[in-house]
Amino acid sequence: MSIKHNLRWYLFRFYASAFIVLGLRQRAIATFDEMLLQYPNDPYVLSSLAYLKTEQGDKQGAIADYKKVVQCSDAPAYSWYNLGFLQEELGQIEDAEHSFRKALNLDEKMDLAWYGLGLTLIQQRRFDEAIKALKKNTQLQPMSPYGWYQLARVYVDRQEPEEVVKIIRHLKDFEPKFAKQLERETGLTV
Repeated sequence: MSIKHNLRWYLFRFYASAFIVLGLRQRAIATFDEMLLQYPNDPYVLSSLAYLKTEQGDKQGAIADYKKVVQCSDAPAYSWYNLGFLQEELGQIEDAEHSFRKALNLDEKMDLAWYGLGLTLIQQRRFDEAIKALKKNTQLQPMSPYGWYQLARVYVDRQEPEEVVKIIRHLKDFEPKFAKQLERETGLTV
């Protein structure tokens, strides 16, 4: 990339960022669209567009942009995660599972991808695999109640109340609201 070429790219980026800061999302999108004409398939531009489209509720458009990003050989794990997150939200469960697994192949310590993978496996009623994914999530993020909550829900579905009770007890130590919610939902009290 030449210096002139590089400077122009950073100038576009500066303007788009300024529009975002000023709350001018449409101007930012237009700037990124113009930037994309000059720098086709630029991962930064595509990711930025996907983010803005997600904010505006255009999840299908965001998915299309993330799919272009992940086609790059050096696509980062978080791009795969973002793609999987949107796919899961739109009910594209098998595609989401694939995206979360790709993210984890690139970064096995990405706790959010383990959580997303767990959600997709739950929806496919693959509870044994979901438990493994959610346990990995809780190992990486032990103070987040979300993985614990979903793990308890899987144990409820598997009719393993003793495991649910262990999780409720654990949650009472740092997230009593979640523990109470599980007690209400399951009828199990600790």
